[in-house]
Amino acid sequence: MKKLVLAVIDGLKPAMLERAVAAGQAPSLARIMREGAYVDACAAAFPSVTPVCAASIVTGVGPDRHRIPSMNWFSRAEHRYVEYGSSFSASRTFGFVRSLTDTIYNMNARHLSDEVETVFESLDDAGFRTAGTTYLMYRGRHRHEVATDTALTRLATSKLFRHAVYGPTELFYADIFASRTTGCRGQLGLPGARDQHTGCVGAYMVEHDLFDFMLFSLPDNDSHSHKNGPPAQVDSIAVADAQLARLFDAGGGADAFLDDHAVIVVADHSHAAVEARIDLGGAFAEWEVLPPSAPRETDAEVALCPAQRSAEIYVLDEERRGELIVRAASEALALEGVDLVMHLNGEEGVIRSERGELRFRPGGELADPRGEAWSLEGEPATLGGRVRDGVIETPDYPDALARAFSALRCPTGGDVLLSAAPGYEFADWGGRDHLGGGSHGSLHASDSLGALLWCGTGPDRADARAQWSIRDMAPMVRGHFGV
Repeated sequence: MKKLVLAVIDGLKPAMLERAVAAGQAPSLARIMREGAYVDACAAAFPSVTPVCAASIVTGVGPDRHRIPSMNWFSRAEHRYVEYGSSFSASRTFGFVRSLTDTIYNMNARHLSDEVETVFESLDDAGFRTAGTTYLMYRGRHRHEVATDTALTRLATSKLFRHAVYGPTELFYADIFASRTTGCRGQLGLPGARDQHTGCVGAYMVEHDLFDFMLFSLPDNDSHSHKNGPPAQVDSIAVADAQLARLFDAGGGADAFLDDHAVIVVADHSHAAVEARIDLGGAFAEWEVLPPSAPRETDAEVALCPAQRSAEIYVLDEERRGELIVRAASEALALEGVDLVMHLNGEEGVIRSERGELRFRPGGELADPRGEAWSLEGEPATLGGRVRDGVIETPDYPDALARAFSALRCPTGGDVLLSAAPGYEFADWGGRDHLGGGSHGSLHASDSLGALLWCGTGPDRADARAQWSIRDMAPMVRGHFGV
């Protein structure tokens, strides 16, 4: 059985990958594509933001089961906002310590459902050696204390990070956790240094034969694309490719490495250009909106949770829940830049756009391209879709019904979900956006369809599925090991 590397290149846009390969700037990725399979349309979760997608990649399920609803969300249990680091300004708005604690500790220990297993937990239980570099989702069976091997980490851990976590056999997380001394430094996970840290740690792990499965996280492509726009990904893809080359070199070169290792490379989502911003708070200025860091007893009608090209609205006035859901959905749909508005009506999902309204639920006579059965009422044109030979096709919104329904059924999710139109992004609670750069989060294909490639594992052909999804990654990893 070959050892397996799952490399997640954050925000990897297929068109930019193809451009980098054609320009000769991604030879390692080109080698994997040439020897294996390549999919240029792997659907993200919804919202297509990193925490939600990371949870789907490592568990194989959607937010209805893993319960990570967005980048910014409202905890009904604690009556407070949860902010995973939309921006420096957003984290400052909610408090840096709270934001870091939620991101580094609570996301895995409290927010990620204990009713689902991560691939680390599944493989740990089966006796395989697991490893992970800096990635939002790391939950496994092995206890790891905070690192204290440098002055910088001692300062950080003494003030902020004091508690152990449970992760894979070998865990390396932004210098905060390091299961062994490698000599690699990650500058506490600062953008621009993360890929290099992953490459350094990964090469060490290969050289010393310390894993059967390793999640190899390459997040700097995302931050580069946020700042400079999707076309600039060619440069950041080259940086990510260089880290894969370090793995190859540590294994004796590409030929020797691929003889012993299978590789899956996947994007958690894609990126779309941002040309205009949506001020969700301004649109709800006449509402009683819960402010950041409000006391628990604060009364409000709604909590607003913008998350890049998606947003969620939580209705807090229980006595007026039905009325406020309908009203909030209608007012949001009238807002320039909002493409889709979604909410539940009993057991049905409702999607509204300027093209019409569609009601849907699982089970029925129609199927989507992944073979899931659905019952529809209303206009398929709401999603730019059509029904042909008993199959509902929505090419502008890939895997739309399953992704939307999972998000709507998420126990920690909002009551009204919003997806931005192409070119638009919601400003976060810190007032920040990525105007002039790239972003993601919507149900639209432009930022939902990422790249997927593999060799040495999985199906022989890319067309083994009519529609690939990041939910397929965990079953693919488990299947490789017969778990």
